[in-house]
This record gives sequence, structure tokens and C-alpha cells, in this order.
Amino acid sequence: MDGTATERADDWWEVEALYDLCFAPGRSALSSYRLREGVEPVAGLCIVWRDADGILGGAIRVWPVRVGGDRALLVGPVAVHPTRQGEGLGAFLIRTVIDRAHAAGEPRLLLVGDAPYYSRFGFERLEGVEMPPPTNPDRVLGLALEEGAWAGIRGEVTRDAD
Repeated sequence: MDGTATERADDWWEVEALYDLCFAPGRSALSSYRLREGVEPVAGLCIVWRDADGILGGAIRVWPVRVGGDRALLVGPVAVHPTRQGEGLGAFLIRTVIDRAHAAGEPRLLLVGDAPYYSRFGFERLEGVEMPPPTNPDRVLGLALEEGAWAGIRGEVTRDAD
């Protein structure tokens, strides 16, 4: 799919408007947002997709976090404009992040989402990884980009302000 680019600083507010359109008004009250406060996203893994006219159709962001002291990357939010849904754009953005994170040597990805959807990308439920409440533990999913990258990783997910 043509049209992908790394998110630039001047994309920020347009991406925020897309997130406002796609998610509930209280999205910033979710526990995952506490992990993002005061932390810069991983620049090379935040991606936007625009059509041939330059109209934003989708976006995904990635944030550094710690799980019991070990680095992980928190994927999300991912959003696709309602007029572009059903075209595979969300899956394309997720696969692009997975590929770029792997190429960058990142060992593991984490997200909060629906296991039936994200399992097709290789994400699995993480036992012993605790997102801030009130996150449903069944929705805490991980993907090892290196063999055994999640082995023995347990504990609370916390901000990574480094």
C-alpha cells in the first residue's frame, strides 16, 4: 500500500483529530494514556497513511514502556478513518510497525486489544504482565520479535521516560 510515511511533528494534531473521530471522547482517560504522559513516542515507528490527495486515512503510534524493568514497545493507538475502514489499512499499519520494530532490533511488542483480531499478527495473551487498572488482563497481548523475548518477563507496565 503506497502512502505510508513516518509521522512528522506537523502531523501531530491531524493524527489527534483522527483519534478523536475514531475513539470515545474519554480515550485519554484510559490507563494506557498514563503510560504515554511525558514520554516521547518512538519516532521511527509512528506511521501515517495518506491517500494520493494527501488526506490522512490511518495512523499508528508506538511508545516505550517498562515491564518489570525490561523494555517493551506499547503499540497503539491505531486508527483508520471511517471512510477507509474495511480496506485492510489497519492490518497494513500493524504489519508495518512489526516489520520496522523487528528491523530496528526491538525484542518485544505489547498492546491492549482483542486477542481474536491481534492473534493473526502473532500477538498472544501475556501472563503476569500487569497494565495499570482497570485493564482487563485478557486484553494484554504481546509479540516476541526475537525467540523467547517474553520469557520470564513479568510485572507492572510502567512509563519509560528515558
